[in-house]
Amino acid sequence: MGAIRTPRDKWIEEGLRALAAGGPEAVRIESLAQALGVSKGGFYGYFRNRDALLAEMLDTWEREVTEVVIEQAEGGGGDARARLARLFAIVAAASDGSVTSVTAELAVRDWARRDEAVAERLRRVDNRRMDYLRSLYRSFCADEDEVEVRALLTFSSRIGTRFMAADHGGRSRQEVMLLAREWLMR
Repeated sequence: MGAIRTPRDKWIEEGLRALAAGGPEAVRIESLAQALGVSKGGFYGYFRNRDALLAEMLDTWEREVTEVVIEQAEGGGGDARARLARLFAIVAAASDGSVTSVTAELAVRDWARRDEAVAERLRRVDNRRMDYLRSLYRSFCADEDEVEVRALLTFSSRIGTRFMAADHGGRSRQEVMLLAREWLMR
């Protein structure tokens, strides 16, 4: 009986964890193999080289933060407000170790500052997300300016709150985010 191979997706997940922890420079084959508890030889059964892994990491991240999240939000049916509520819940539930976490998101954004190909992919992801948000808000907002502002505020809150150190007048950050979500769905 042959040895069990470490699945391809485990290499990609571990690569995304390394990216989130230390940027693209931290994505090293030997380090990934060590974190997975395997030899680095198994890596080459799936990937030509490190660049191929980085490309597949970005493919996975893009798919998971756009199409998969949108499918989940749409999956339960209901009106636009129900889908928005599901979307907010999906995003809030993304743990720091996951592909869809804010930590992974910020790592990709930081990488995009130094790599034009990554920046182009990020632009595509952001446009897909904004288009989806616009489609939801258009269901109950007739004013295109209001649709754009709501979509921008929703998307900005996903990323921007990680950079804020402000107090919220006796409320927790989580309480304020819940209030913001309720307001955005009015």
